[in-house]
Amino acid sequence: MLPRISATAYLTPLREGGSLPGLMEADDLGTYVVKFTGAGQGPKALVAEIVVGELARALGIAVPELALIEVDAEIGRREPDEEVQELVTTSAGLNLAVDFLPGSVGYDRSFDVEPVVAAAIVWLDAFVANVDRSARNTNLLIWHRSLWAIDHGACLRFHHSWGDVGTFAGSAYHYGDHVLARIGDPRRVHEELAARVTSALVTEVLGLVPDEWLLPDPTRPDARAPQDAAAARSLYTDYLLARLAAAERWLPAEARP
Repeated sequence: MLPRISATAYLTPLREGGSLPGLMEADDLGTYVVKFTGAGQGPKALVAEIVVGELARALGIAVPELALIEVDAEIGRREPDEEVQELVTTSAGLNLAVDFLPGSVGYDRSFDVEPVVAAAIVWLDAFVANVDRSARNTNLLIWHRSLWAIDHGACLRFHHSWGDVGTFAGSAYHYGDHVLARIGDPRRVHEELAARVTSALVTEVLGLVPDEWLLPDPTRPDARAPQDAAAARSLYTDYLLARLAAAERWLPAEARP
């Protein structure tokens, strides 16, 4: 299970992200980047953060620790910024906390990345259809001389409009825009990483997601959406395992020498 903590103070908004996450302190004395259920992308972005973040961890990719954080509406009411105040108060309850990496800096191509590290990140992004790892917005940090992957809310696009499993499973991945695609070849790590993504692992990862975030989003009605958390977890599993089975449809045409 993910740790459960409570927010004690809102420090500052992080305006680099479109969803306006905030830096907050918690009752475990930690500092976290908090992503809110009331943000524009809704709870499904937080589902993707947990599912993809924990899959990454299981594959040996460096990602910050995650926790579920209880946010009191009163914290938002004390904020002078009206945008922040509205976001925090409408997100009262359970939200997602991402461990803050103090002193980290954004990745740029002057940092030497080992090809196997790059390949693992590219493979994962292709598997979960991540469209947000470009040179314009890398969502990669350098911390303690290592590369860390962050911000996975744009993955798993299928859960915003549930459709045919096979359509998502076999859809191609566009490597040309990926910031690490020229460094790491996903075919070279495919066999090893695919073997780790078992039904048991997917089930374990989905078990970390709060039930309420898996329910249909009333602000984004979808007649095909699963109507309860158990059905949702089963459908996520179907989509992900079908995607894995169709790897030849989304891997690069051939391994580079």
